[in-house]
Amino acid sequence: MQDYREYLQEILVSEEKLRKRIKELGAEISRDYAGEDLHLICILRGGVLFLSDLMRSLTVPNKIDFMAVSSYGSSRRETTGQVRITLDLKDDISGRHVLLVEDIVDSGYTIASVLQFLETRHPKSLKVCTLLDKPERREVDVPIDYRGFTIPNKFVFGYGLDLDGYHRNLPFVAAVDLSRYKPPED
Repeated sequence: MQDYREYLQEILVSEEKLRKRIKELGAEISRDYAGEDLHLICILRGGVLFLSDLMRSLTVPNKIDFMAVSSYGSSRRETTGQVRITLDLKDDISGRHVLLVEDIVDSGYTIASVLQFLETRHPKSLKVCTLLDKPERREVDVPIDYRGFTIPNKFVFGYGLDLDGYHRNLPFVAAVDLSRYKPPED
């Protein structure tokens, strides 16, 4: 794997901005769910860092659970529109306030499918919190109740988002310079 600096186009969201905005989101969510228990569902793997920081910013009692879904083909750059659940929830969400925590919403297919799937389990409420929103890429209208940042239609990595499995650990969100990036050969 190349050093990410070789294909970094720009840092879109700095570590400082991430920290500040996630604290703001935590305060907003805590106000909205004051006096309630909250069930956080993280979409793996990209949402893990965001979930970890977000839940530390919450003041309401909360539980966490995880789902894994797949909607990308072999290139990992374009969604197929076909969403498969590869890891289902462990807990029953019936009658619970549920907040779906996602790293990024672009086409909307994944979130729309997951929301439809979760609705069949009869939560008391179901809302979406995404760190990054790419409205230019939206093909399916989805409700986003809590949004960290709106970003341009660029291929991004860092802070939980991977680039061919790597660089999730970076403390910022960066855009890839696709003219310099060479994907690994299978």
